[in-house]
Amino acid sequence: MEHLSQILLLLGVAVAVIVLFQRLHIPSSLGYLLVGLILGPYTAGPTVYVAEFKVLAEFGVVFLLFTIGLNYSLPQLHALRHQVLGQGTAQVALTTAIVGFLLWLVGLPPAAAFVLGAVCAQSSSTVIGSQLNEQGELNAPHGRLGLAISVFQDVTSVPLLVVIHVLGISAGASALAGALGWAMAKAALAFTLVFFAGRWLLRPLFRLVAERRSPEVFTLAVLLIALLAAWTTNSLGLSLAFGAFLAGMMLGETEFRHQVESSMRPFRDVLLGLFFVGIGMRIDPSIIPSIGHWALLGALLILLSKTLIVAFMLRRSGIDAIMSWRTGLILAVGGEFGFALLAIGLDAKVVDSQIGQIAMTSVLISFIAGSVLIRFNHAIASRLVAVKAPQVEEQDVLFALAETSERQVLIGGYGRVGHTVAVLLQTSGVPCLVVDNDPKRVARGYSDGNQMIYGDISDPELLSAIHPERASLVVITIDDHEAALRAVTFLRNNCPQVPIIARAWDLQGSSQLIKAGATNAYPEAIEASLRLGASALQLLSISSDDVDLIIQGVRDWDYKPVLEEEPDVGAPNAKYP
Repeated sequence: MEHLSQILLLLGVAVAVIVLFQRLHIPSSLGYLLVGLILGPYTAGPTVYVAEFKVLAEFGVVFLLFTIGLNYSLPQLHALRHQVLGQGTAQVALTTAIVGFLLWLVGLPPAAAFVLGAVCAQSSSTVIGSQLNEQGELNAPHGRLGLAISVFQDVTSVPLLVVIHVLGISAGASALAGALGWAMAKAALAFTLVFFAGRWLLRPLFRLVAERRSPEVFTLAVLLIALLAAWTTNSLGLSLAFGAFLAGMMLGETEFRHQVESSMRPFRDVLLGLFFVGIGMRIDPSIIPSIGHWALLGALLILLSKTLIVAFMLRRSGIDAIMSWRTGLILAVGGEFGFALLAIGLDAKVVDSQIGQIAMTSVLISFIAGSVLIRFNHAIASRLVAVKAPQVEEQDVLFALAETSERQVLIGGYGRVGHTVAVLLQTSGVPCLVVDNDPKRVARGYSDGNQMIYGDISDPELLSAIHPERASLVVITIDDHEAALRAVTFLRNNCPQVPIIARAWDLQGSSQLIKAGATNAYPEAIEASLRLGASALQLLSISSDDVDLIIQGVRDWDYKPVLEEEPDVGAPNAKYP
């Protein structure tokens, strides 16, 4: 318990700073950096030092790469090979090469120049996404392209992790070439091991675990797989994060991807926060006045290099000038993952401490200046191309990564009712995405030709991951009333424009679901009776139109007054028109 007081101090300062930053709509990663600066050894006041802190913080990068791998499985990478994969890889490679070459020309060692070039190549998905969302440009063509490239930068950082690790243990060109070749061979071996293990073992394992219906066991299994893969690559002399990324890629191909991401997000966010606290503790504010001019030049290099390289690259690919410049300005901002690469370079002794201080300060300045560029990207781009950009550009330009315009239905549950709804939609040619927490039903849905996801439809993290706001309709068919209420409440609060149809057992449940936000909630027991009565009327030669009017009249008379006045739902003397 010797470190308990320091841990409490760290948590207290972190909660206060992060709450303040979130209220001010400032990225949390900058808040964690400030926490590290406040509690670091270079500032006045209390200092937090826990021997195990650094080791624990390293797992933040491990779980970050694991969740990135979940979102970039092999089929997804193949599908994106012509757009984001090629452009994202070219942007990172060109920025790293050009900036690294310039830094080498001014006297930096080649290894340090390479690391700093890679740091410059990163952009903050958090800053880009949050600010574009506030400006209403998140779904604009330049917004979608810029955010997609920034997210894909994290994937291209995986080989950089391998290279930087090798740079720290090799000296001399011949030794470096041999070490890199050997590292790439081991990386290929690790990929092969994880690939075949993922194809043969992961899906059966998680189906077995999912059958237990235990969130604790599921989370433990995810932790086991992620850390086992990390241990495997570390045993081969590669980074922990590389193995976690490979494991995420393999799990990203399964129906359990979204539930895995939901289970891991709390671990990732907390540990990644600790990682940024550790970065903040490395910053020495006392030397900023002496390195301020170099830090400003470094920030200028980050901003200019990416703006120019991205704009040139997109123009060469055939994208118009305005969109190219706007995307380049969006991607100019520095990135959180640049801090991760820099920290690895510092730990590997590839970058010395003073250069590291300049680089960290440069990235921080680029966060602030880059936010300004994002804010005024339209005005700046218009001036750069010397034409007035059309006001309807976002609506007129079609881009390959645009959200689908097809009708899409999200179905919660693939039991008897959910299966019936999916069959009707499939017969009508309407695409649907089905979520169910029973692995057997998920497997059956796959065999029926449906797009299936394993998970709990009432889990907010899972719902956020599958973007229900893109659905044309949500149908909740699960028989767990409390879970259905949670799902409807979340969907109504976060996707007010999406209609929701829910299944209920009785009038009381129907009333609660409609109050929670469901557009319609049909009590199954009474609906079955109505359909039975409708069949009886049709057999008595009453026309289908009249039967429909009678049934709808029953609903209008019985459902609405009951839902509004909440009388005894089981009253036997209910009257119908």
